[in-house]
Amino acid sequence: MKQEERRKLLIKIKQNKECYFMLLPFLILFFIFTILPVILSLPIGFTDFDMIQPPKCIGLSNYETLFLNDSIFIQSIRVTLIFAFLTGPVSYVLCFLLAWLINELPAKLKTIFTLIFYVPSMANVYTVWQLIFSGDCYGYLNSILLQLGLIHAPVQWLTDGNYVLGSVIVVQLWISMGAGFLAFRAGFQNIDRSLYEAGAIEGISNRWQALIYITIPAMKPQMLFAAVMQIVSSFTAGTVAQSLAGFPSTDYKAHTIMTHAYDYGWIRFEMGYASAICMILFLIMLICNRSISKLLGQGAEDEQY
Repeated sequence: MKQEERRKLLIKIKQNKECYFMLLPFLILFFIFTILPVILSLPIGFTDFDMIQPPKCIGLSNYETLFLNDSIFIQSIRVTLIFAFLTGPVSYVLCFLLAWLINELPAKLKTIFTLIFYVPSMANVYTVWQLIFSGDCYGYLNSILLQLGLIHAPVQWLTDGNYVLGSVIVVQLWISMGAGFLAFRAGFQNIDRSLYEAGAIEGISNRWQALIYITIPAMKPQMLFAAVMQIVSSFTAGTVAQSLAGFPSTDYKAHTIMTHAYDYGWIRFEMGYASAICMILFLIMLICNRSISKLLGQGAEDEQY
């Protein structure tokens, strides 16, 4: 059976060799700058490597230091999990609901609102959010709260340890309308309309029933893809905290695992230690992705067969 599948795959490759040739430059760069570093980070994590001298094997010393002597790393795990489990599911649900609501609009409005909600994921919106969360009375949020009498003095949203993580989470939610949101939009567009007609004959009488019994089962592949993208973006988020709260953030309140790896990799140039940090993050993401795949992937396979 495997030989037959391989033979069919080779036939398809030969039939579409021009397409694979066009993809070759991207695949080469993707392998060099993405796949190869991930593969090399595993052995480098067992070494002491400063990018100048040759790597020196030190066994499990980096991992022992991480879990036994690096209190900031332990805190970064807690921050990352809080960040991921708040932004990931909330952003996932928001993407789905917004894509569903936009799908109910006329064609011209669909394009406009899709652009409105997708643009923040591409644009540099940190300057705007710094104005909103500015710690003086001229910051937009402080100004509104002062006028309403809800606070009596400006709040330091980006420097006070009590508020910095919450502020970063809000911004991450705002800019999270990326690939997952577009996957949901494409999924809604590709649903066979005859399914809704058949559902109406079977007794489905409103849009909520159609959403539960037709739309969601028909979108299992897109839901799986969007879930994986949300997991990746939520666990690897570090740029938002660095751009808004500085580096490092106050009392490391917004210090994620990715930020910790950036600290040791690109500031201290301790590449062995940074690789060990990245491997821990990779394992956490792998476990979460496998869990999501078990929840959504089986339904997607059933739809294919």
